[in-house]
Amino acid sequence: MKKHLLLIGLMVCSLTTMAQTENTDKPESWYFKLGGSYFIQTAATEFPIVNGQLPNTDVYAADGTTLISRETNHGSFGEGFRSGLTAGYRFSTRLGVEMGINYYSSADKLMVETRNRLVATSPTNIFVTGDAVGKIRAWDLSPALVLFLGEAKGFEPYTKVGVIVPIHGDLTIETNREYSTAAGVMAKTYSEDVVKPNPTIGFMAAIGSSYKIGKKLALFAEIEYRNFTVHGKTKETTVFTENGVDKLHTPSTFRQDASYSAIHTNYVDKLTTSSNSKVTNSAGFDNTKATDDISSYVGISGVGLTFGLRYSL
Repeated sequence: MKKHLLLIGLMVCSLTTMAQTENTDKPESWYFKLGGSYFIQTAATEFPIVNGQLPNTDVYAADGTTLISRETNHGSFGEGFRSGLTAGYRFSTRLGVEMGINYYSSADKLMVETRNRLVATSPTNIFVTGDAVGKIRAWDLSPALVLFLGEAKGFEPYTKVGVIVPIHGDLTIETNREYSTAAGVMAKTYSEDVVKPNPTIGFMAAIGSSYKIGKKLALFAEIEYRNFTVHGKTKETTVFTENGVDKLHTPSTFRQDASYSAIHTNYVDKLTTSSNSKVTNSAGFDNTKATDDISSYVGISGVGLTFGLRYSL
């Protein structure tokens, strides 16, 4: 983060210096941009633990105990679609500022997968197969400094640097499990866990160009790089069903603990003997309070292509 802030500072200084060398031969003006983007992920990392399960794809043999393959699940939630509205203000021919508000929806990412694992032996062998898939949805603000590089034949290239400030959003993890015996499927369960983030800030840089199609109207396209990480603040199980029946607050065959602590989690940086944790404080664990757990991080890094319209006042 310090490196990103230092880079932003250096680029801002450079852009300001360059802009000051230009004559202000264009009056101050406002403009607005409406666009849509698609991002591909960069800087893939290993996903965090999901409900006590490591971020692996594990496949078991017919006995349910012999692990025949394991693959680590990794990636970034930086892949996905974004739409946004931006207000810009030009101080001069070369220098301007922008403030964007964006809605982002990531692609679904497989975080955990298990195939044919033995989970019970009485009264008969029970096997589980399932997966956990995560998706991020978020709103953010993106203030940026813009350097216009000059107009020629209707095209006006520009570069910009700025920060990304998430203002609302969450990571939703959907988990589907199927429990079966030799006789067939016993039950299917479905759950949704919603992870709320701690405040964070990210870095963005873009290069683009507009093309005039009218006196005040122009098309624009941008290639943008963004990079930031988010770590969890709280987690809550908002949905749990067994064979389609709501069991969120009711103990069931395949989820015996439906207490407040099983549904709610507070993420912390360190677990101690005073934490509400079965790991470090089993004797003092309180089922009526949220469980304390170590906070985990996910990446939202990507490169995206944006197309849209710009209207100048």
